[in-house]
Amino acid sequence: MAEAFFWGAFASSSLLVGALLALRLRLSERVLGLVMAFGSGVLISAVAYELFLEATESADNREWATVGLFGGSLTFFVGDELIDRMGGDGRKSMMGRQAGGAALAIVLGIVLDGIPESFVVGIDLLSGEGISIAFVAAVFISNLPESAAATSGLSKAGWASAKIYLLWTGVTLVAGLAAAIGNGALGGASPDAIAFVLAFAAGAILTMLADTLLPEAFEKGGRVTGLLVTLGFAVAVFISTYE
Repeated sequence: MAEAFFWGAFASSSLLVGALLALRLRLSERVLGLVMAFGSGVLISAVAYELFLEATESADNREWATVGLFGGSLTFFVGDELIDRMGGDGRKSMMGRQAGGAALAIVLGIVLDGIPESFVVGIDLLSGEGISIAFVAAVFISNLPESAAATSGLSKAGWASAKIYLLWTGVTLVAGLAAAIGNGALGGASPDAIAFVLAFAAGAILTMLADTLLPEAFEKGGRVTGLLVTLGFAVAVFISTYE
């Protein structure tokens, strides 16, 4: 579990890097949008190859992968809706839409977005083949634009730099804990159970991408967004192939 905590926290440590870049360099909205597009492509690849494909190939009954996929999507949709109603809407906006939201809801929303990825990092270690560098790289890369964009928005909304850094530090620690829980809770679990969880995470991440990242990326990055998404996808597939 300690190893799972380390890798989960490491994969999410790029949240702090993204915050640092946003606060120190004051990146433009277009740059953030394009980087977010690249990160989205990376995550799409991870969902396809590292999560759902793995789920369908490892399950004794592939129906569990299908149930998990839609279960994760619906769970994220409902959780996201509840958090939006609490005041967490626009938590990843780079335009400062966080100003009218509740701090607790914003934090809960950011944690909700990152939990599925971290849980999978812990599950990866159960195979006995070590951590998936491709998936860790995908999470690490995708977190950079997410935190950079959200940090820009939080700063515009009036959050102090110290408060922003504290937020991302807390989320990083929660991600490590989620990875440790995933590793401990599913040790000795059946192939169908693990397939369900992998597909569940895939559904949640895909819904998050469609709901949050891609619309924001296109709005700020323009038509080039599609090219960057494709590039991110290709890079992640290359990493996965030569892992």
